[in-house]
Formats: sequence, C-alpha cells, structure tokens
Amino acid sequence: MALDKINQTNDIKKLDKEELKQLPQEIRQFLIQSLSETGGHLASNLGAVELTMALHLAFELPKDKIIWDVGHQSYTHKLLTGRKKDFGALRQYKGLSGFPKTSESDCDCFNTGHSSTSISAGLGLAAAREIRGESHKIISVIGDGALTGGMAFEALNNASKLKTNFIIVLNDNDMSISPNVGGMSQYLGSIRTADAYQGLKSGVMESLNKIPVYGERIVKRIRKTKSGIKQLLIPGMLFEDMGILYLGPVDGHDIDKMVAMFQKAARFNGPVLVHVLTQKGRGYEPAVRHPARFHGTAPFYIDTGLVKSKKLKADYTDIFSTVMRKLGDRDSRVVVITAAMETGTGLKRFHNMFPERFFDVGIAEGHAVTFAAGLAAGGQKPVFAVYSSFLQRAYDQVLHDVCMQNLHVVFAIDRAGLVGSDGETHQGVFDISYLMSMPNMTLMAPKNKWELSDMIKFAIDFNGPIAVRYPRGEAYDGLERFRAPIVCGKSEILYPKGEVALLAYGSMVKTAEGVRKRLQKRGIECALINMRFAKPLDTQMLKRAAGRHKLVVTMEENVKAGGMGEAVRSYLEEIGAGAMVMNVAFADAFVPHGSVQILKQTLGLDEEGIAASVEEMYRNKKDEEGI
Repeated sequence: MALDKINQTNDIKKLDKEELKQLPQEIRQFLIQSLSETGGHLASNLGAVELTMALHLAFELPKDKIIWDVGHQSYTHKLLTGRKKDFGALRQYKGLSGFPKTSESDCDCFNTGHSSTSISAGLGLAAAREIRGESHKIISVIGDGALTGGMAFEALNNASKLKTNFIIVLNDNDMSISPNVGGMSQYLGSIRTADAYQGLKSGVMESLNKIPVYGERIVKRIRKTKSGIKQLLIPGMLFEDMGILYLGPVDGHDIDKMVAMFQKAARFNGPVLVHVLTQKGRGYEPAVRHPARFHGTAPFYIDTGLVKSKKLKADYTDIFSTVMRKLGDRDSRVVVITAAMETGTGLKRFHNMFPERFFDVGIAEGHAVTFAAGLAAGGQKPVFAVYSSFLQRAYDQVLHDVCMQNLHVVFAIDRAGLVGSDGETHQGVFDISYLMSMPNMTLMAPKNKWELSDMIKFAIDFNGPIAVRYPRGEAYDGLERFRAPIVCGKSEILYPKGEVALLAYGSMVKTAEGVRKRLQKRGIECALINMRFAKPLDTQMLKRAAGRHKLVVTMEENVKAGGMGEAVRSYLEEIGAGAMVMNVAFADAFVPHGSVQILKQTLGLDEEGIAASVEEMYRNKKDEEGI
C-alpha cells in the first residue's frame, strides 16, 4: 500500500505516479475505518484529501508553512507528516489532537480551532518572513464557510500591502458545518457556474461587429468601459479589486492541476488566492448525503453510517430546541439567531416552523450579537444560540452593543463547561468570568432539564441582557421534585442542614449531589444549594450560609479566575463573614482534549476528587478549632 510508505514528512514525494493515483483512496479508507472507531471530523477531511496531497507535493515542509483555518480538515496533513500510528488515540486524553498542534509536529506551524483566523496568521508569518529576509512560502488554507467571518475580510483587506509571495487557498465545498448563507456564498456560487469571460467576450464582440453602421461604435464604447464588464463577468474580481491575484477555480480532486496552479501561484510577488472546488464527504456516500451530520461524528457503523451508541435520553440542546419551538408559537416577537450552527444549537425545528423569524448569519459571531441588539432595539425578543467558546469571539459586541444599552437579548450558551475531545480551543470554561464583569448582564444556569425549560421561559420574559448556560450531553433528570419558581437573583435550597454548604452552579449541582452522598458516608453532613444565578448573587442566602455553616464550598464548571466562586468569596470577605470559603473550579490553565470523565478525574473535579478536597479542608478546620 502506498500509505504504508509514508512514515515521515515529504515521503509522499518518493511515490511513483501509480502510487499517487491510489493514495487518495487509501487515505479515505483509512480515515473512514479509523474515525468509525474513534469519532472525529470526517466529511471535511474526506473532501480535502487531494488538496492536501497537492500542497505537500508542491511545497517543501516544514520549511514552507501551511496554516489550516479551523483545522478540522487537517487529518490528511497529519497522515502525510508521519502521524498515522497515532490515529488510534485521536482526540483522546494525551492522544493525537483533532486540530493542528505545534507541539505535535514542526509541520504544524500555528495552532487553530476557531474559524476565519488563517489569513491573519499567515499574513503575520509572511510579514515576519519579509523582516527577516527569508524566502520560504506561506500558505493559508481557508474554507468558504470561514470566509463569511469578518476577520477573514479584515485580513484580505490588509494583504494587498504585502510585496512578497503569500498564497491563500480557498477550499470551496459550498458548506461550513451547516450549508453556507449570505452574499459571499452566492458570489462563490456564481464563480462555480460562470461562463469563461474570454469566450463570452468573443461571442459578444463578434455579434456586435455584424450590426451595420452602429456595431463598431458599440464595440468602441464597450472597450472604454471594459473594466465595468470585467466586474460583472470575470470570476474573482472581488479579490482582484482588493489587490489579490485570483487563480481558478480549479478542480480540488485533480492533483496535477492543483500542483501546477500552486507552483504558478508561488512565482507571484504579492498575495494570490487559489480557488479550489472540493466535495465535502467525498468517497463515503453517507457523508456526501449528510455532510453536516458527518462534520463531527461519534463512532459509527461503516456500512450504514449510523452511530454506534444510540442516544437514550434527550440532551440539553434537545430540551432547548423543544422549548424554543413552543415559545415561537406563543410569542410572535421571539426570533432566533445562529452563527452557522443551526443543527448544533438545536434551532432546526424553529427554522422549519418560523422561517421568517430564523436568521443564520454565517460564521460571524460578532455580527450576530450586534444584529441581535438591533432586533431588540426594534422591539423583537432575539435569542442568540451559540457555543460557549464561540461567544468569546463577540466579547466587545456583548459588552458595548448589548449590555451598555441594556437591551433585551437572550444568550443561549450551549456547550458551557467541558466539551471533551475537541480540546482547549472548544472547552467552554470562560463564559462565566467574562460575562460576570459586564454591567446589566444577568447569568443563569440550570441544574436539570426541567430547570433549563423554566429558565429559557424566564429569560424570554425578562427585560435586559440575560444568558443561560448549559452543558453538552445528556440532560440531567434527577432532583425532579425540586422545582421552585424562578426568581431573579434567588437561589434554591435543596438540602438545608450541615456544617458544610455546597453552593453549586448549573451542571455542578449534579456533581454536588454525589459529593454530598460521599461525605455523608464519611460522617460529614452537607447542605446543598442550587445557585441558579451567578449574577446577581443571592446575597441574603450567602449571609445565612456564612452564619450557619463552617465551610462554604462553591462549585462551577468554569475557570476560577473571575468566576462565580470568586464573587462569593469577595462578597463574604466584604461583609466580614467568618466562614471559610473553598472555590472548586478550573485552575489558570487551558484544558486539553480527552473525555469529560477523564478530564474531571485528572483535574480533581469529579465527585471523589471534590469530596476528598472538601473533607481535607473540613478536617483541618475542625483540628484548628480544637487547638
């Protein structure tokens, strides 16, 4: 097999023509087999096989630098740089990352994981190359979906200043995760189907010249305005007008054509964009038919494409989807917004029922938030459903355009907390901290599936900026007998008695319930309080807790710095409360990829780890009091 001959970088260049022909099929077979067992990003990688091979054949790695936008299409790149042996532990704890990682290979020159960053990063690398007087090539590979992000256009606008070679490869498969939307998608679609300008021009000129008397005059007038005709007819004029040479489109599954095009692009002094057309999911029919479902997949059966472990219970996204569908019926002012994550955030049902109140803005979170602010200012009730780690990209818009104007925008923050195998770029462990600092913002988190439903309804009827955060995965259905009405800034007392008070927020209530049972067996009685709100804090409850309990333990699935626990500690210190406070949260470090269970165990944030830490602090406190 040709793939077996690739054990290190540039081994692909040692293959003969026959081996290069069979290599794409072997890579696809390997990826399908491997990901059927581990899960991962399948459709995007199947579409980029020949493109990646052409890049490795046309350039010299690691001297030349390839930056993969997002990076979920970099699996073939990993195979061609000698990492085939590591795919058995793909996205597992201490295993191969699902994204480019500089710590893995010197052929990964930049860590990625979020969209629309590759042109900016590549431009920076190219500028550094100019300053240092070096001559290696810089290639940024960006998908057409990522090109909807404003940051990509900012970089394109800046790229024209570059005087040395910089190659942008536009991997155009007509999709990001959900199907692409907006003007850029339509523009690229027109390029895909456009007639060749030269052939069209020849036909027009020939016909006009046949017109008696006036034909030549018309031709002369057209020639004077030919730049205007080019604007209408030449593919890529948008990029040309930005000072970027446009080449293509080229078949993204024809390796020879792409190599020739890349070599041509490498000879140009300045920025050049090579437009490559690929098919997402190519080589595996289920992924071709359902590219969104196979964007990121759990382990699956190859013959059918069905996932191996069927979901037995609804997850939090399902609950949100159901509630939004019902609220859309009840209130015509409710509108929803997604940033290219219609399916992932559970808005598909709302879209099907109320298409005129559904907005997909593409991969443009900053725009989504200010767009929501405009909707709120116009009298609507906008709900922006977004993953926690993606909302980070809109920090300024949340602060400036929503909170500063005290507009009623609902942020439905999915994947809040640990997400597991996607790793440090996707862990949703910062949203509490950065939203806590914003005036006028209200922060909520549910303990179980019923409370999520109640909180979404509460948020819709609220007046002002409000966020509801909920985790990835199966919705907790325990503690169903506790369902006190939601009151702004008020917590819920689940179990009142004990020398230790566990103050848990959102997903950590379930964990706290297990911690409480473990400590009971060790002779330590614990009160359990469902915080519900991180902002505003329930200060009356905190005063009582400080007076009744010797140890107050805050629990949140967020970094400690700036989180709910620190706010509790600060308040209790401010009022001079005597209770000892223990903050259970993530340390000041990025959390790597791995299963959520393993990560919690490793970080000491599982039930046993927390129980052991609480017991140790409680025993030390008792010993001090006995002295």
